[in-house]
Amino acid sequence: MPALHPDVLALLRQAREAGSQPFETQTPEAARAAHAARARALQSPGPALPWVRDMAAQAGEGPPVPVRLYCAAEAAPGGPPLPCLLYLHGGGWVLGSLETHDGLCRRLAQALGACVLAVEYRLAPEHPAPAALEDSIAALRWLAAEAPSLGIDPARLAVGGDSAGGTLAAVLALMARDGTVPPVVFQMLLYPALDLAMTGESYERFREGLPLTAATMRWFIDHYLPPPMDRTAWRFSPARAQSLAGVAPALVLTCGHDPLCSEGQLYAARLEREGVRVTALHASDQMHGILTMDKAIGPVAELVAFAAGVLRRHW
Repeated sequence: MPALHPDVLALLRQAREAGSQPFETQTPEAARAAHAARARALQSPGPALPWVRDMAAQAGEGPPVPVRLYCAAEAAPGGPPLPCLLYLHGGGWVLGSLETHDGLCRRLAQALGACVLAVEYRLAPEHPAPAALEDSIAALRWLAAEAPSLGIDPARLAVGGDSAGGTLAAVLALMARDGTVPPVVFQMLLYPALDLAMTGESYERFREGLPLTAATMRWFIDHYLPPPMDRTAWRFSPARAQSLAGVAPALVLTCGHDPLCSEGQLYAARLEREGVRVTALHASDQMHGILTMDKAIGPVAELVAFAAGVLRRHW
């Protein structure tokens, strides 16, 4: 078992002393409140940006999707438009919002020197699958259609997300390859969930003592994909796609103390085997969910800068 970073050890000790309860022991409403409180306590506000605007993405007949556009600079009149990362937050498809990931999206936009469009997709169990995916598709289609009016370059759109958001981003990348959503040029997968059948060997290693365990993931998936939904369908488990060839180049971040670790590493290896350019970064001393914990975990700033740097160089 790899060693944990001292900052992570200190945070876990504080959580135990405070009597923090696992999400799976709470109602979804209580878990959302606890998750939001943790984000406020552990995430720095992020930098002030020249342009931040809340909007509604409307594409097709579905409901409008709340989105927040962060721009590190405004496109100069007559100048080149800016690239944009469509960002999908984590939280097991049950938790999370624009607010829980606001600081992270601000830091990404600043590090990219570009735009980030954060999406507040509908959450389970009130809105089980495929609601989150439908909202993600609508947001990408809206972004591509509205890009010229927003000063964004529709030829330089990327998708990304952490955890459950990484799942959605990976599915969008597959759909973009197949032409069912607008093209994307990159996918940023940050400790993503990629096989909701929960067959990865790291599920066996992480059953207690961490914010995300096998039991927590089962609770999330049971809400998101209640029976009889097929958890092996590629729209929910992109690792089960027949082929990954031809998808956009990828960054895959995995953490050593995370039940999702093995499936992320296997996905990165499969992307490489099937001819996709991939950067795989493994933080062996880190745990799931750290990117919204930068006030407590020092290496987060370096990880965000690295992820942004890979995408910036690709653009």
